[in-house]
Amino acid sequence: MENGRADTLQIRQVLLLFVLLGISQAGSESGRFSVAEEMQSGSFVGNLAKDLGVEVGELVSRGAQVVSNDNKNRLQLDKNTGDLLLSESLDREELCGSTEPCVLHFQVLMKNPLQFLRIELQVTDINDHSPIFLEKEMLLEIPENSPVGAVFLLESAKDLDVGINALKNYIISPNSHFHIKMRVNPDNRKYPELVLDKALDYEEQSELSFILTALDGGSPPRSGTATVRVVVVDINDNSPEFEQPFYEVKIPENSILGSLIVTVSAWDLDSGKNGEIAYSFSHASEDIRKTFEINQKSGEVSLTASMDFETIESYSVIIQATDGGGLFGKSTVRIQVMDVNDNAPEIAISSIISPIPENSPETVVMVFSIRDRDSGDNGRMICSIPEDLPFMLKSSVENYYTLETEKMLDRESQAEYNITITVTDLGTPRLKTQHSITVTVSDVNDNAPAFSQTTYTLRVRENNSPALHIGSVSATDRDSGANAQVTYSLLPPADPQLPLASLVSINADNGQLFALRSLDYEALQAFEFGVRAADRGSPALSSQARVRVLVLDDNDNAPFVLYPPQNGSAPCTELVPRAAEAGYLVTKVVAVDGDSGQNAWLSYQLLKATEPGLFGVWAHNGEVRTARLLSERDAVKHRLVVLVRDNGEPPRSASVTLHVLLVDGFSQPYLPLPEVAAAEARADPLTVYLVVALASVSSLFLFSVLVFVAVRLCRRSRAASAGRCSGPEGHFPGHLVDVSGAGTLSQSYQYEVCLRGGSGTNEFKFLKPIIPNLPPQCSGKETEENPTFGNSFGFNI
Repeated sequence: MENGRADTLQIRQVLLLFVLLGISQAGSESGRFSVAEEMQSGSFVGNLAKDLGVEVGELVSRGAQVVSNDNKNRLQLDKNTGDLLLSESLDREELCGSTEPCVLHFQVLMKNPLQFLRIELQVTDINDHSPIFLEKEMLLEIPENSPVGAVFLLESAKDLDVGINALKNYIISPNSHFHIKMRVNPDNRKYPELVLDKALDYEEQSELSFILTALDGGSPPRSGTATVRVVVVDINDNSPEFEQPFYEVKIPENSILGSLIVTVSAWDLDSGKNGEIAYSFSHASEDIRKTFEINQKSGEVSLTASMDFETIESYSVIIQATDGGGLFGKSTVRIQVMDVNDNAPEIAISSIISPIPENSPETVVMVFSIRDRDSGDNGRMICSIPEDLPFMLKSSVENYYTLETEKMLDRESQAEYNITITVTDLGTPRLKTQHSITVTVSDVNDNAPAFSQTTYTLRVRENNSPALHIGSVSATDRDSGANAQVTYSLLPPADPQLPLASLVSINADNGQLFALRSLDYEALQAFEFGVRAADRGSPALSSQARVRVLVLDDNDNAPFVLYPPQNGSAPCTELVPRAAEAGYLVTKVVAVDGDSGQNAWLSYQLLKATEPGLFGVWAHNGEVRTARLLSERDAVKHRLVVLVRDNGEPPRSASVTLHVLLVDGFSQPYLPLPEVAAAEARADPLTVYLVVALASVSSLFLFSVLVFVAVRLCRRSRAASAGRCSGPEGHFPGHLVDVSGAGTLSQSYQYEVCLRGGSGTNEFKFLKPIIPNLPPQCSGKETEENPTFGNSFGFNI
């Protein structure tokens, strides 16, 4: 009892809920979803929040729940996500039978404020039923005098599936008397007819049987079979005839079940069994068999199931009257279903023009029609669109509208418009339908390409490989399609001497720049050119940018030694007095590097020496100086190898060989190194003779110098006071360079010698031809470089 009261209370609450929904002034919206039949419970149907524009939070806060007209919870709502899920597996045939489309109606109730949302769930068909015959064995009694070509009706198979999965064809097993011909009745139902090919003979064969097979259009097709048994009987020459060959009745779609629709009547002139008439539906669809019922004896047709005008507006029922001899007559009953106001307006789109050129004037975007399947005020409609859009509605013919633009559109401002067309009827309560379309604005070439930079600076290292990608330029176009497709090209250089075409190229599609050949920093350190970006519109628009390419130095040049010269026929020999103190400047290695930056920063080091520790090289300026005092035990001749290295990566280097000769004084003649003399002697006998002659002359010259020095020393010892040493006065010869600094030496290397003495005529006469401006006086001051000698004399090497 308590369970029954609870169920009754629940039913009352649901009924009260529907009453409140019917009288509520809250707006309603509808959502349409589709699901295939036989899907498992819990399958996803759709997202209610997304499709109906409801926030997911509202579903929880407002207590949303799904209810149906038949109080069966076939859908469940996940309030946290807004997803609609199946509560049970749906059988389309059980829910809708042969009705197509199969649509279930639900409501989503939301409280505070009260609102309901209509949901339509379309259940689509799958080929899950085979055609079946209601009678597995069909018995036909055919008079033996039936003419060849006579047609006999067979019971049609029933296929609960619809559409392409419905019944498609009939075939029979091979036999010599009959073949099957398929017919289609007014409601598009297919039924078989048995056609007589050969006359029957009762005395020859009183009974025949064969298999009738029904095939559907599924993939793979399904089939059903029935046995047809033909009994040959004697003559029955009168068929039943109906009082009216056509009956037409009208019935409201909300008629009560069991209502009498129509009564049909037929008679047969035969008597006995051949005159007994039985009424039945002929080739009736499953919808007709479910909706109507006929009394076999009285011919009364009554309503057995509810009707829906929107699903089926009329039924064409073929009623067959069959006598006991197998003859029959047919009559058609057309049942017209009368409409009740339960339909929302509908929108039928004839054409949509999209996209629309942005520079077009007033343009027709869409042509559509509206209709309401109801009548009276329930079928009158109002059509509208939002007011904040540059579009308007025009109506030229009743229920036909055009959607047009009010002005020219600008694609760059807004390239797409979402327009919702709302159609509302004037019924009570008002029903409305909304349809949204998307209108795209097509582009017109009204924007030139724009570079991301007005000036690009690219850097490429010299000695690059040909076709090296050195950088890119980029331009964008606010247009679209071909109007936004940018192509790049090089402009002629401002300097006509610049061979731009052989230096760089540009990819016309993506703006990538490539070096066509290897660049040399020492020949070309930088160059500029212009780039044009043009779109593919008509006419084409373009813009320009400047590109500056900086060639970066690579360490591709080794140091080159300027001094001492390395291409002379005879080596250079540096003279060093044995009285020289530590730090005495022997010579200076001068080198240059064709590179730049740190690749041209040179450092010097002593790589090899005849006597290590005697000489040293300053790393930064290449000056070769004595590292200690010289002694009598030091060899006379020394060979130094100086390495010059740059600061590149990897570093490059060069070496130079120095020959140093230790002398007791500068009067000692310069002697070539024995190794070189020997090599020259071995090279050519004539050279040997020349060397011998030169040695003789040099010995005589050295002897003269020694005599001269001895005389001068004797005079100096008698001097009353210290001598004076004076340096050159006036302008310093341009071809001489001071060795005390870090500058670069010329190929003429100068030694200055100043001797103590009193007379202004005391000077080296042999220096006159070399340095004609040598002053006649020497002061008594000694130079810091060589305090022992305290003199200044010069040799050009």
